[in-house]
Amino acid sequence: MALDFNLTDKQEQFVAAFREFGEKGFTNESVKQWCKDEGLPDDIAKGFVDLYFGLKELMDGGEQAAFTLLSQALIIEELSRCAGATLPFQNDLFNLSIIEEFSAGAELQLVLDDYRRTGRLLFALAISEPDAGSDSMSMQTYTRTTGEGIVLDGVKTYVNNGEYAPYILVAAIDKDEENPGKYPPLAFWLVPRDLEGITAYPISKIGQSMLPFASIVFDKVELLPEYRLTGRQGGFKQLFRLLEIGRVFTCASSVGMAQAAMADAAAHAQDRKAFGLRIGCFQQVEQMLTDMEVRLYNMRSMLYRAAWEVDHAVSSERLSVALMKRYIPEAATRLASDALQILGGMGYSEGSRAGRIWQDCRGNQIAEGTDQIMVRIAAPLIIGKYAGASKG
Repeated sequence: MALDFNLTDKQEQFVAAFREFGEKGFTNESVKQWCKDEGLPDDIAKGFVDLYFGLKELMDGGEQAAFTLLSQALIIEELSRCAGATLPFQNDLFNLSIIEEFSAGAELQLVLDDYRRTGRLLFALAISEPDAGSDSMSMQTYTRTTGEGIVLDGVKTYVNNGEYAPYILVAAIDKDEENPGKYPPLAFWLVPRDLEGITAYPISKIGQSMLPFASIVFDKVELLPEYRLTGRQGGFKQLFRLLEIGRVFTCASSVGMAQAAMADAAAHAQDRKAFGLRIGCFQQVEQMLTDMEVRLYNMRSMLYRAAWEVDHAVSSERLSVALMKRYIPEAATRLASDALQILGGMGYSEGSRAGRIWQDCRGNQIAEGTDQIMVRIAAPLIIGKYAGASKG
């Protein structure tokens, strides 16, 4: 199957629909206010959900199909460009991917029905831990059956919406499992947020202000058996593949924000005059703009290739995703920094979109696996790829 970067007619239509939604709702003043508020207003959140599910007739494959990963990446890219900020939507779509894989039909339908009705996800996803981070197999949060029932203990961090969501979807090691095999026995629990023993502590970040993150402490929390998701039990092996989806979403956001920073820089280079000339005529600025555009070309190509390979289960998908995540957030951060430089003092102000984009893209170098972890994933795959190559 050949890789084709041309968008289908359906993709063109729904990207145009989301562009209209984004350009109408995401004014710079509105986005600045939402960053201060640490979240989107109800009408914008519900508007996204209505549009997303309302376009089912345009989805790849017909009425009952879901958006492909590439199509979802296009949506996130376009809305991130319109907003010039990290939005909650990429987290929502990733969280839905998690619960879809690990839950039974009735459990998933409950979440979907509530999401469509309210525009807000019923749960916050809790996977990352302070002492594990990108090394998810070092997870220490666990459940164990005691004389008093099932008990949950541990700490999760960077839980988006962890203070406010009515439920927390917790990844935990099952200590009752006697023969875990190659991977630690992983299970997901949809835990009511108001249970005794759960405490949330907000995390103050330097960017991605629309995502209110928290650390969550679970101290001998008593669980009911029905809280455990009973669908597909793929464990860590399945989680690793889902994390690749999260990395595609993160990179799609970075590409969209980088495009917004590029537009601001190019417009300023055209309008701003110094020493009697437009600054876009100065050779150093011309070189910066050219190199920024090269990065955009490369970022978009790597994003679309990785998403397409995941959609089509291509054997090289894991390497493509790792290379994409290694390159795109760092390239987007650098592009935003160059845009800020072209904008000068204006770019360094709190009201600057380029400054906000720089902070958000910098966070994406850590999210969903750091730049360095991507090297750890990619290098063995690269060695294996070339193991049979001729030395001559």
